[in-house]
Amino acid sequence: MFNIVLHEPRIPGNVGTIGRLCFALNCKLHLIKPYGFGEITEKEVRRAGLDYWFDLEVYEYENIEKFWEKHPLNSRHFFATTKTTNTYFEADYQEEDFFYFGREDAGLPEEILNLNKEGCITIPMTNNARSLNIANSVSIVAYEALRQNFTKLKKNFS
Repeated sequence: MFNIVLHEPRIPGNVGTIGRLCFALNCKLHLIKPYGFGEITEKEVRRAGLDYWFDLEVYEYENIEKFWEKHPLNSRHFFATTKTTNTYFEADYQEEDFFYFGREDAGLPEEILNLNKEGCITIPMTNNARSLNIANSVSIVAYEALRQNFTKLKKNFS
C-alpha cells in the first residue's frame, strides 16, 4: 500500500498509535533513528499499538542516509511540513508512495525538505495553530492517499 516514514520520533505512544494505523491500512512503517526514547520495544509503544504491533511490517534504520540507500529519494516521496503552501489534498498519490513525518518537537529538518520542495505537503490549519499531533497528521494524509486509490485497493478491505 503506502509507506509511512517517521524521522526521529520522540514520543513512543505516537509511534504505537501510528503503527496501529499502518496495520489497519496495510502500510509499511519506517522508523529513522535516533528516537527520543529507548528502544522500539518499550511498553508505551506496544500499549498504543495494541496486539497489532507484532503483525505490523515495520523497519528501523540508523539514519536517513541508510533509509535512502534502500529507498532512493525520488518524486514519490512526500514531506509533511508547515513550511509550504502545497496542501496534502492537491497532491496525486500512488501505491507505494512514501510519506515522511518529522519529530514532534521540530518537524522535518530543512535540509530534507529542500531535497524535494515539490514533494512538500501541508495540512491547512486556522487560528494560528502551529501543528497537529503527528498521529493525527499521519491519519489525515494516509487516508487521503487511500481515498485517491481506493478503487484499485478496495479488494484489500472488508
